[in-house]
Amino acid sequence: MKPSIHIVDDDEAMRDSLAWLLDGERFTIFPYASAEDFLARFSAGGNAGAPACVILDIRMPGMSGVELHEHLMRQGIATPMIFVTGHGDVPMAVEAIKRGAFDFMEKPFNEQKLLGIIERAIEHDSKIASASAQHAQLATRLARLSPREREVLDFVITGKMNKTIADAMGISIKTVEAHRARVMEKMNARSLAELVQQVVQARESV
Repeated sequence: MKPSIHIVDDDEAMRDSLAWLLDGERFTIFPYASAEDFLARFSAGGNAGAPACVILDIRMPGMSGVELHEHLMRQGIATPMIFVTGHGDVPMAVEAIKRGAFDFMEKPFNEQKLLGIIERAIEHDSKIASASAQHAQLATRLARLSPREREVLDFVITGKMNKTIADAMGISIKTVEAHRARVMEKMNARSLAELVQQVVQARESV
């Protein structure tokens, strides 16, 4: 699926110029004349599941690019934001970077440099999406464990031996071994190291 590029700029000539530069086989382009237009159409538009980035002007009538970025951050939308700005607005763009924006370009921009930034933004978004999907998968696997299996899992990932686990839980070693086997199967883990890594990743995402 082709990456989506969302262009938010009140200057029609700028939107057309960017669309012309980026359109083709590599990207699907979605232009917006204002931040408000973007907010009205972004959730419903675009290629669902495709990596994406947003190119937005820092100054626009109504909601500015900075305000749009902050609004999206509050909504938990992590799509990489690239500001395109005039020279006088560079300090604002730098501040936006500190607050989570991906990058910025000054007008007039160098086309190859802009394309390079977009490629990095798309790659970044792809990695975020992949990590999110992996975390969701791990959470689903953990949810399939019974309370007893979760208890055994907690002991296992801290390095406790079967006999120690059995004594702590008041069950037989064979029962511990059975629980461990089911945990490994449900978590789709091929080794103890992989099991520990999965649990660490799942808990980091919480």
